[in-house]
Amino acid sequence: MKQICTLIKAKGLPEQTTLYEHLYLVALVAEKIAPHFNLDPHIARLGAILHDIGKASTVFQTRLTSNKKPDTPFRHEIASCFFISLFNENIHPQLIEMVIAHHKSVVNDARDKGLLDLEEQQSNPFGLHIKEWEKWKDDALTILQSFGVETRDITIKEAEDNYSKVVEYCEDKVKEQGYSEWRGLLMAADHFASALSGKTDEYLGRLFNKPNLDFFKRTSKLYPLSLISADSAKKHTMVVACTGAGKTDYLFRRCKGRVFYTLPFQASINAMYKRVKNDLLKDNPDLDIRLLHSASSIVLNGKSHEEKIIQGHVGASIKVLTPHQIAAIAFGTNGYEAMLMDIKGCDVILDEIHSYTNVTRAIVLKIVEILHHLNCNIHIGTATMPSVLYNKIIGILGKENVLEVKLENNELDKFNRHTTHKISDWNSAQDLISEAISDNKKVLVVCNRVRNAQDQYKILSEKYPDTPILLLHSRFKRGDRDLKERQLIGLDENSNSTHMFNTSDKACIVVSTQVVEVSIDISFDIMITEAAPLDGMIQRFGRVNRKRDDDTIGKYKPVYVIAPPDDKKEALPYDVDVLKRSYNVLPNADVLTEVSLQQKIDAVFPDIDFTEIESHSVFKNTGKWNIDKLTHNRKAILLDLLEIDSVSCICEADEQNYLQENYEERIQMEISTRFWVVKGLRQLNCGSRPFIIPDSAYTAELGFETEKAKAGSYNPEYSFL
Repeated sequence: MKQICTLIKAKGLPEQTTLYEHLYLVALVAEKIAPHFNLDPHIARLGAILHDIGKASTVFQTRLTSNKKPDTPFRHEIASCFFISLFNENIHPQLIEMVIAHHKSVVNDARDKGLLDLEEQQSNPFGLHIKEWEKWKDDALTILQSFGVETRDITIKEAEDNYSKVVEYCEDKVKEQGYSEWRGLLMAADHFASALSGKTDEYLGRLFNKPNLDFFKRTSKLYPLSLISADSAKKHTMVVACTGAGKTDYLFRRCKGRVFYTLPFQASINAMYKRVKNDLLKDNPDLDIRLLHSASSIVLNGKSHEEKIIQGHVGASIKVLTPHQIAAIAFGTNGYEAMLMDIKGCDVILDEIHSYTNVTRAIVLKIVEILHHLNCNIHIGTATMPSVLYNKIIGILGKENVLEVKLENNELDKFNRHTTHKISDWNSAQDLISEAISDNKKVLVVCNRVRNAQDQYKILSEKYPDTPILLLHSRFKRGDRDLKERQLIGLDENSNSTHMFNTSDKACIVVSTQVVEVSIDISFDIMITEAAPLDGMIQRFGRVNRKRDDDTIGKYKPVYVIAPPDDKKEALPYDVDVLKRSYNVLPNADVLTEVSLQQKIDAVFPDIDFTEIESHSVFKNTGKWNIDKLTHNRKAILLDLLEIDSVSCICEADEQNYLQENYEERIQMEISTRFWVVKGLRQLNCGSRPFIIPDSAYTAELGFETEKAKAGSYNPEYSFL
């Protein structure tokens, strides 16, 4: 028995995890998390033991070590179902739902490898999966027996009957609408055990623990929300207040259980993750706080592609993520059940909701509908929400269920911090920057596109060679971006000043994109920014004159806004009409007052087409689910609607290290980019399936220069490695 458990593998290189070890860990996790999902832990354990037993097949074991791409698909989950008759028939439905669809949609799978896909396309899928049955069934039975499963011999005829039963069950089940809780459970357990492997036992004890949030009870007269009570029997929260008023602390004070915290941008959630982790460390020494990266895994199949939202580990005390990851539930993309099961009944903070497009606003509304349906406690914070969206949300949640919090006008007046100035173009900004540098000011330059930011950085670096200058955007390796964010914030690991950029007392320049809009806690003296949607610009302005004390209240610092282009293409990624309306409502050479912001926001965003995504969502506003059970959507509608085609890529020099490293180390090598930029390049089939870009397209100073991402630019020496 010991030899069998050692020889048979569940995964190939580099992990080479044994099948026994993998089943043991998945069963451990499934049994632990099932009660939190209100599911039977014993059934969960049996499903976990069964789910991958088909990997004992000699066909699978041979393919695991072969470099040759097979002509026909072998699905180990199909072979696993040959053993289902060993288990009590009363729990067969639960076992089938856990096993047969834990990787693939049973029908219309993105690569046509689901059970019912193979049934339709192949003349004898059972024949392939039963191949060499007599050689490997005893090994599978031995492993099952080691887990306490009562075993006996199973003939080919019995295995075929089991297979037929599973096919028949799936054919009936896909006629039903809704989601499978058991599928979600197994996917969550499998992901957790696979990702953490040897650390599974260590992390299990930290799952589903409620965080101690007492830190956020701190008070200060500079943060007026800290002086307002968060105690209320009302389930939900809506806070409208300006940047720096203490919204984040207030929203956390409203939470009673596990927390899902969202911010709009990947870079924002990176900074917030570090901030919350540091803030809560003293009261939560073993806090399980997770950062869910929004980089998507795109699987190519001809011209089609499917987004698989990368899920974080189930059961974390706090998860920091972007709203579009929650939106995966709305669109039914792969893994949506696991996310749904994990978030059900939790506290969810939707912080700094943005209104860039009708689609994003409609998706915010859809997220609220889903979270409300899943009995979540929803806590929303914004400085810039259009009244029409605010009223729609209140209508969904019920006004009697929402604690509504707003600052009085006399408090808002204390947050007037900027004078806004309209300028025509970048040339007009050069004299302003020169004057600021001469006056020893800290200058923040914000562009709407990465390419523009790279160009401005090059210009300013050449013009001011003796002035510290930093470039920050989304297309750096995550390790490099983390370093740049630390340099920008200007604090060391002990929160002591490094006298760099944010904490510098000398002239410096930071060039960035919208990644600085939210959560990054910096305070500069002057800003030059391209026109953006008004809510985004207000967030940007919050990075200037941010520090508040008795001496700075009532003092203003300048923000210069460059006029938007007339051309729609040049205005991308934003709508040119929204940019023009946003630019027009700004005062010129005058104070931008907080009390006037709501009126300006409503002028820029007068209405919302809330029906725009309803036909695409699998959750309808009637409360019904419109998706076949044991399936997920093969087409990533989320990518199309949000124009989120973000994928990961790595430099060619990092390829070998990427193949050998663990999840955390791989993340540090990854660069976020757009699918169309790299679709013609090589792609790895592990991790987040990153594309490989030439080394010549990346530097730690400028990041990824997408125009250099050409297959002909690869370094020939790597082809011999």
